[in-house]
Amino acid sequence: MKLPDEDRVLSPHTGYTRDHWAAVADSLLTAAWRWATPGCARLDLPGPPSGSGVRSDGLEGFARTFLAAAFRVAGEDGKDPHGWLERYAGGLDAGTRTPGRDDAESWLVIADRSQPMVESASIALGLRLTRPWLWDQLAPAVQDRVEEWLRGALRHLPAPNNWYLFPFTVAGFLASVGRADAETSRARDRALELLEGWYRGDGWYADGDGRAFDHYNGWALHLYPVLDAHLAGEPSHHGPRLREHLESFGLWFGGDGAPLHFGRSLTYRFAAASAVGLGAVTGDTPLRPGVSRRLISGALRYFLDRGAVDEHGLLSLGWHGPHAPTVQYYSGPGSPYWASKAFVCLLAPPKHPLWTATEEPAPSETADTVLALPTMGLLLQSTRDDGVVRLHNHGSDGVRPHEAESAAEDNPHYGRFAYSTRTGPTARDNPADNHFAVVVSGVRSVRRRIHPLGAGQGDGWAWAGSWHRPVFGRGPATVPGLRVESVTVARGRDELRVHRVLGAPPGARVEQTGWAGESILRPLAGWTGQDEVRAPNGTAFVPWVSLPRLSGEVHGTAVFVALAVLGTEAGSPAASVAGEGVGIGWPDGFAVRIRFGPLRVEGAFEHRGNRPGSGSADSRMNRYSTRRS
Repeated sequence: MKLPDEDRVLSPHTGYTRDHWAAVADSLLTAAWRWATPGCARLDLPGPPSGSGVRSDGLEGFARTFLAAAFRVAGEDGKDPHGWLERYAGGLDAGTRTPGRDDAESWLVIADRSQPMVESASIALGLRLTRPWLWDQLAPAVQDRVEEWLRGALRHLPAPNNWYLFPFTVAGFLASVGRADAETSRARDRALELLEGWYRGDGWYADGDGRAFDHYNGWALHLYPVLDAHLAGEPSHHGPRLREHLESFGLWFGGDGAPLHFGRSLTYRFAAASAVGLGAVTGDTPLRPGVSRRLISGALRYFLDRGAVDEHGLLSLGWHGPHAPTVQYYSGPGSPYWASKAFVCLLAPPKHPLWTATEEPAPSETADTVLALPTMGLLLQSTRDDGVVRLHNHGSDGVRPHEAESAAEDNPHYGRFAYSTRTGPTARDNPADNHFAVVVSGVRSVRRRIHPLGAGQGDGWAWAGSWHRPVFGRGPATVPGLRVESVTVARGRDELRVHRVLGAPPGARVEQTGWAGESILRPLAGWTGQDEVRAPNGTAFVPWVSLPRLSGEVHGTAVFVALAVLGTEAGSPAASVAGEGVGIGWPDGFAVRIRFGPLRVEGAFEHRGNRPGSGSADSRMNRYSTRRS
């Protein structure tokens, strides 16, 4: 991929400018269009098919690249030197002549929960962005056929999550070209009604009825309604929500530009930065323009520098390069092009502050930070010297309300206790990283549905807690009364991982693993064994990895405490367990007290003369206090 020369004066951190973004868009489009059908209706990119089949995948290639082209042309006020819109106009014509016919050009019709419904949103949004130069130039008969095909999204059932924003987006386009009616109004009203119910506060939505909080917040749940209002020139309460979202989301990117490797659809890669760019375009952001560009360009460059684009100039299915465990069943060769959403930043013209301000450091580069997000049950922890961001997960599980807990559905991208910008979860069927397992009759438990118990922070420290029911893949799925309550306390680079097991049957064991990378896992209380275990399938970051592991015996109720660190340097906290309480103290005099049943977490610097782990907790824990009953 040929890019302009770096500008290290304007962009001292990444070297990237607006010209780099435009060049990347053009390069990706040029490569993808080499695989177009003769009539331009599908881009049949090479690679393994998705669960929806190759015809759906070809439509996906068309729709998602169209979104990149639309942002590119709209951002230049219609200038289209490469003739992208002419190609997409031809595809719109060919694809809608005989929808459903089994030939090289005809698009699949939209059905309930079908992949073409997803792609209808990209096509509708692309048409809305480029209306004067594309839609308005189509013959009336072609316009009518395109409308009829798009209306399939309004007449069929979406999946029970962010998919409701696809008919919302289709309806928004139809209304913008004077084709609104009761059908479009119903689709928009229903989506907005559901979105209100999914809003959890602090700028975060759940992705449907349940507890899935991940990158879909930015590249779907915020992007569609905020961009809809922006294009309509209308005020909306969704904009302030995006601003609030970016207050914490800015910390989801490491100093090397990497987004947190957490949640599903990670093959969309730098789409993770789309909410940052959108906020800069609409003004709904707390981030200074130089910080916003640092984040979006950092994410783009992170993946380009690490092989995300293959020898054909195409985005591969994976993370850095190809990586099968990162990919979901619904992903095909065109799926990675949802990364096109990041090109929303090109709607900011060249003289916009997003492009003229000097790059500033990312939040993860400015200070050691701990940030509790109680709404989601998440805890963020970053360290300035290495730029690594860690996410401690005590609230996002991806399990929908109607789904039973099954070990067969164990999801490495939600079920682990911690994720980062530098490590990925080990693959299914390999030993699990950052996992606490109860072992019964030789079978290790998995963590499925997560029940938050609270989160909070003080001065330089934070915590989050949850409980889960251990689920087993062989033998009885659960053990009656068996429950694990867990608390993570983060301070500096230290992570205190505290687990209380209740109702363990005779002969049970417990295991705790650490990070899938160079790391420390030190036993502090309860553990009796320590070793390493190998994960030969590696992670999205490394092809092979070994994990530190602790083990111990358990019967009934017991508490286990460990220090985990992603890196090679750790503090020296000491822990003591007494009844329902755990005391943890550092040599500098800071101490944390955790009480279970109900959960209560307090922390403070001890009074002079006391040493960590000694004295009365109530007399010492009087400066910083966060608790949850």
